[in-house]
Amino acid sequence: MSHLRAGDSLSSASTDAPFLGPRDPMAIELQQVTGSGGNDAGNGSSLVHQVIELPRPTSFPFVLSFSKLTYSVKLRRNITLPGCFRMKSQHDSQETMANTKVLLNDVSGEAREGEIMGVLGASGSGKSTLIDALANRIAGESLKGTVTLNGEFWEPKLLKAISAYVMQEDLLFPMLTVEETLLFAAEFRLPRTLPAAKKKARVQALIDQLGLRSAAQTVIGDEGHRGVSGGERRRVSIGADIIHDPVVLFLDEPTSGLDSTSAFMVVKVLQRIAHSGSIVFMSIHQPSNRILNLIDRLIFLSRGEAVFNGSPASLPAFFSEFGRPILANESWTEFAFDLIQELEASSGAGIKTLVDFNNSWRIKTTNFQIESADLELSLKDAIKSRISRGKLVSDQTIATFANPNWIEVLVLARRSMINSIRTPEVVGIRLGAIVVTGFILATIFWRLDNSPKGVQERIGFFSFAMTSTFYSCSEALPVFLMERYIFMRETAYNAYRRSSYVLSHSITSIPTILFLSFTFAVITFWPVGLSGGFSGFLFFFSLLVASFWAGNSFVTFLSAIVSHVMIGYTVVVAILAYFLLFSGFFITRNRIPPYWIWFHYASLVKYPYEGALQNELEDSAKCFVKGVQIFDNSPMAGVPAPVKLKLLKSMSGVLGVEISSSTCFTTGPDILKNQGVTDLSRWSCLWITVGLGFLFRILFYFALLFGSKNKRR
Repeated sequence: MSHLRAGDSLSSASTDAPFLGPRDPMAIELQQVTGSGGNDAGNGSSLVHQVIELPRPTSFPFVLSFSKLTYSVKLRRNITLPGCFRMKSQHDSQETMANTKVLLNDVSGEAREGEIMGVLGASGSGKSTLIDALANRIAGESLKGTVTLNGEFWEPKLLKAISAYVMQEDLLFPMLTVEETLLFAAEFRLPRTLPAAKKKARVQALIDQLGLRSAAQTVIGDEGHRGVSGGERRRVSIGADIIHDPVVLFLDEPTSGLDSTSAFMVVKVLQRIAHSGSIVFMSIHQPSNRILNLIDRLIFLSRGEAVFNGSPASLPAFFSEFGRPILANESWTEFAFDLIQELEASSGAGIKTLVDFNNSWRIKTTNFQIESADLELSLKDAIKSRISRGKLVSDQTIATFANPNWIEVLVLARRSMINSIRTPEVVGIRLGAIVVTGFILATIFWRLDNSPKGVQERIGFFSFAMTSTFYSCSEALPVFLMERYIFMRETAYNAYRRSSYVLSHSITSIPTILFLSFTFAVITFWPVGLSGGFSGFLFFFSLLVASFWAGNSFVTFLSAIVSHVMIGYTVVVAILAYFLLFSGFFITRNRIPPYWIWFHYASLVKYPYEGALQNELEDSAKCFVKGVQIFDNSPMAGVPAPVKLKLLKSMSGVLGVEISSSTCFTTGPDILKNQGVTDLSRWSCLWITVGLGFLFRILFYFALLFGSKNKRR
């Protein structure tokens, strides 16, 4: 019979909040903490418990069953020396065979709505593998056995809609607050048709359910920024994945790395989630007794096989019948782990005896069997029943995504901008590098003249300037590498489309690109004395924007195919060096060997470099080698000017053409021809650079599409 503790009252937040409204009989425990960290500052520190204890369900609308799950992987063979260099042994023939390791072997079980099922075992026993198998994170062709919900095989689309998976690592953005993290999760997972007020109410109710009210406005934090505690961070991770109120929740060691109190609080939260109408599966290494009391069913694994499957209360009877009774005042789980380790290390049948006993014991007992009367509803009817009672967020349960593409792009862009604003040092360092580079170039190449030396210096300036824009884009490399696993977690259950992520990533990079390009152009264009006036400046600025865009896109694409920051930096530096080598600065196009000419056209530096040269030198009326300047790059450069004039007069007589000190020998187009910059116009160079940026964004999308399935093979 229901009872409410005297003096307690439910707050409006708990009674009126959506998705926490009328439900099945459940146990709810809400804690409201006030004080310096709460909403009523100055009232002192007080703790108010509000508890409602209601009968447990007598029927189970959702029942998750798994039968004979088996999963094995091929082991990589060790590299061995040729036979002539090593002693032959009787194991040689065995070593040549492809070995396999069984991670799961004929594991079966079932769990009901309102329950927590704990998967226990030592490291390497198969706990995480079993969770992955149930959560469809193992490729179908590799996993043997069946997983059903209410007796029906659930499709991947439905699985993503009504379930959630919480990874062992806390994958969160460090500069978002707890409330902001959950609000963004609500924007992604809750449908557009749900009013914003109800989404906010859902978040507030979830904050109370998770016991995070006092930390709601605190940033998550990381090594460089102080934030929430480890236990609070774990609860935020759970909250971000259960924002859509899933029917089934999978967690991979949610208590890992936490102290006993924080671990207990996390499991207590999971118990409340289960009682609100969910099936909770979690792997856990070695729970304390008070955590064990919160778990409804256990599966002990040893080397991928189930050695116990039942309720924690039946552990003493199980081991007593096995002939190894648990001693008084001894921890049940510690006894179980010690016995399993002993059997694993023993010779003979070893752990096989306990596996066989568990199978026979399950057949004899009815503790783990679900009566046929419990399965009152089909899967479709159970989902409809839950929708009508507020369990699921909408009747679009099997919709692929909760929101249209443009909504996802806007939410992702807003989240990215918040993170950027709160980490100004990242943009500041990049801006500082651009300013310093521009200042150095402006002072070294100050007011270049139109002499032959000035021409060579202009060419060198453009080569270094355009290359530096690409190298400065290497800061984009760790951005996605740090977000990779957050992205994989969010897209694994259709929080948003991969195309939306690529679009938002591109959009949010544009303001920074425009600002950096304008800064660099202003610092260098007029101090260096480049040609073209204001129109020349606009084209130079546009070319810088295109270069930053192409460089950012290229590095972003690389970040999707490399696995480590240092590897990524090595690859970026090497490839950009090759791009510079084949750009046409060190060796002109007509001098590059035919078998390397493809790299010349693949070079990202080629097009902005040639575009900048043409913007500077395409004016045929501008002369760069005039009169006696023809001798500047020859051994006669140091001869007195009168002697040079006499030489010009002698040349006039020999050639029959009047040559004076004002005669122009080399114009801008002549220099372009000598440099091999004649195959493309400056506008073609600009648009090709922009197009290459879009090409690498498309490649980035396909890298995410095919390289982030997050499934075992």
